[in-house]
Amino acid sequence: MATWDADAETTHPLDFRLVHDTFVTMFWRVSLLNETVDWLRSHAYDVVEFDAGSWASDDDMYNDVALGLNFPDYFGRNLDALNDCMSDVASGDYGWHSDAAGLVIVLRSFDTFAAVDRRSAQIMLDIFARQARRAILIGYRIICLLQSNDPKLRFDPVGARPVMWNDAEWLDAKRGL
Repeated sequence: MATWDADAETTHPLDFRLVHDTFVTMFWRVSLLNETVDWLRSHAYDVVEFDAGSWASDDDMYNDVALGLNFPDYFGRNLDALNDCMSDVASGDYGWHSDAAGLVIVLRSFDTFAAVDRRSAQIMLDIFARQARRAILIGYRIICLLQSNDPKLRFDPVGARPVMWNDAEWLDAKRGL
């Protein structure tokens, strides 16, 4: 179910708008993220949520992601192994129901983890973006939503695409700046 209605050129639904420019979208307002997640759930997306604010180390992140996405026991708990397992998730092998509209990965309080290990946070987002692009090529949708309590949070481009604020908060003034 990777394609959207080509005739809906000016009225694309929320899921299309989220992946139009990037597979990783940032949110500052928790209420807006919650509304988005509710909409995606109501449109048959599987949603897996993580409290990245509780990750005090890479090991915490690896353990939580492995559990949430049902990684196999042989998951090596490093960035290369994360990429390998996310490749399987992108293929629909595990981590979500492949008959769902798609998979939504929600990373709440991601700014906290980015402060703990900026390099791993950046690479993790790059992995999610690259695997989401791979998934869409074979008919699956993966969307990554990250919530930041820091309205100034920025990342380098991921999956050769920028990490962008959602369309309701992309103006700095909408984030109180």
